[in-house]
Amino acid sequence: MGNELLLKGIVNSLVYSAIGLVVFVAGFYVLRLILPYDVHKEIEADQNTALGLVIGAFILGLAIIIAAAIHG
Repeated sequence: MGNELLLKGIVNSLVYSAIGLVVFVAGFYVLRLILPYDVHKEIEADQNTALGLVIGAFILGLAIIIAAAIHG
């Protein structure tokens, strides 16, 4: 009984992690499509710190939303 419950918890964790990562990556690519400029070029080549902060805030916000949706 205990091992079955542990295995079920591990499988659920792996499934929810995979779903969360897929949603996270999809959200990031949607953001890249929405923005009118190349995010990589702006952050890497042009050293646009403000855009880096915006992208970082977006990543944190999306991660919090996904975690809350998975947690229930």
